[in-house]
This record gives sequence, C-alpha cells and structure tokens, in this order.
Amino acid sequence: MPQANAFWTTGTGGEIRPVEVPAPGDDEVLVRTLYSGVSRGTETLVFAGKVPPDQFAVMRAPFQEGDFPYPVKYGYLNVGVVEAGPSDLRGRTVFCLYPHQSAYVVPRASVVPLPDGVPPRRAVLAGTVETAVNALWDAAPLIGDRVSVVGAGMVGCSVAALLARLPGAEVELVDTDPSRRTVADALGVAFALPAEASGGRDLVVHASATQPGLQRALELLAPEGTVLELSWYGDRPVTLALGGAFHSGRLTIRSSQVGTVSPARAATRTYADRMALALRLLRDPAFDALITGESPFADLPAVLAGLADGTHPALCHVITY
Repeated sequence: MPQANAFWTTGTGGEIRPVEVPAPGDDEVLVRTLYSGVSRGTETLVFAGKVPPDQFAVMRAPFQEGDFPYPVKYGYLNVGVVEAGPSDLRGRTVFCLYPHQSAYVVPRASVVPLPDGVPPRRAVLAGTVETAVNALWDAAPLIGDRVSVVGAGMVGCSVAALLARLPGAEVELVDTDPSRRTVADALGVAFALPAEASGGRDLVVHASATQPGLQRALELLAPEGTVLELSWYGDRPVTLALGGAFHSGRLTIRSSQVGTVSPARAATRTYADRMALALRLLRDPAFDALITGESPFADLPAVLAGLADGTHPALCHVITY
C-alpha cells in the first residue's frame, strides 16, 4: 500500500499525517492530487470547532474521516490525475469531493473527468459553482431582474458570475471590502459598498455569513422581494430587525443548501448532472478571478489558521501538491 499524506483538523490547529492508500479494487480509481481548494466559509468553521452538535451528521463531507468536532479530515474540493483503475479513466484529470490528501482511492463513480477547456487549477471551484447552480435553481431569477449579491466570498462571487450571464439582468455585488471591486469587474457585474448599494431589488442573494449582511440584504429588496440565504452560521445566533418593511413589503427569506438537489430540478437532475454542469460552466476564464492565493500542501495548517482568524485574506486559496 503506497504512502500518502492527509490534512487533519485536531482542535489545537491542524496537522499533516501519513496515511496508507490501498490498491484500487474493481470499479475503483487511484487518484494523485494536483490541487485542492479551501472552502473558506465552511472549512474555517470546522477548523474552529463551530459545527453545532445537531448538525454533526448533516455536515459530514462525502469522504470525511473522524467525527466532529475533532479530530477530523475534512474538505471537498480536490482535482487530481487517475493513476490506476479502469482503462477509460487512467490518465484523466478528475474532480472529486475529497479532503486535502496527496493520493486516495475512491469508487470510479465518485470522480468526474474535467471537460475540455477547464484547467485543473480552476476546476477546484467546481464544488462552489455547484452550490451557485443549486442556489439559482432555487431562486429562479427572471430576465431583466435587478439582483444583488451581498457577500463577495467564494460562493457569492460564483453566484454573481452566473447571474452575469442572465440577459438584461442588473447584477450588483455588495461587500465591505473595497478590493472586491476588482473581482466584480472581472466577472462583469457592478460593485457597491453596503451603504451605497442599490435598492428596489427583485432578488438578493445573501452570502456574507454575517448578521449585518443579512439585515442589509432585506433592506435592499423591493416589495414582494426575496432574500435567498446561502450563508451557514455554524453555532452563531442571528438577530434581525423585522419591523419596518418586512411585513408591509411582504418580504421573504428563503434558505438554500447544496446538500440536496433543488426541488425545482430534483425530478429531472441528479447530483452527477449538477456537478457536470458546474464543470462545464468553469470553461469561462472569468472564474480565475476567484483564485486569490496559492500555497504548497505543507503550508496548509498555517494557511487554514490564517483564514480562520482573518489574518490570511483570500477568496479561494489553492493548495498545490
């Protein structure tokens, strides 16, 4: 059994541990990792031990080892090359919902070959773009809608990138960090600080994972408008002011979560269909603007610690192997 290395969150930080990788069996593949991506919002909550106990089962990643809160091997943005397995996959570059590990064996059905035109480094965004696809299936924006996305993190920027393709849509990305204007420009959408954001919106997608962000999202809505909530707050409570226009304007807050296929498409789309669509959408080089940092695998413990405490700002941070 070949040796590999995997990242574990331990409760006192993170560490890289050796692991044994078994030989692949029938209908299994051995993958050598090229890149993995840090899903900043969820992974920093896991790193900080902020998964609520009643969500331990729901928040398990597909190939997680260990149990919340610690120790746990967690992650789900992995791109690698198939080195052993069925002949039609050997040598192919694939995406897999696997944690940060230098090599691994999974069922062949768990990997998705990258389409032509999708570079491996960009493909680490597939899981995030899949979340954005599911969110827009839930939200069902219409041609010409006025839409704001509050929170210019990985998920928010992915949603804005897809909304930018909607004919006639007026899309504005809202964030407290003025440097996110550069990303908005690359995605082809407008940018505003919260105090300057446009009102009268038909739809607001909230992805800042902050209480002020959600409150501002409600304030930006037109009457009968909807806030689609994509943030996951872990164990943090959220308090909102629901006087004012919330009732008189008949406003709606609706959750969206990638763990299930949106009810709007569940009858006609599978998880595999959704992932394949996300990968095809990543042919667009505009998504490269979401990758704002890169580090070798050996530095991942320090990188995640910095992302968790805010000293290491990044959208998607790519880990190289």
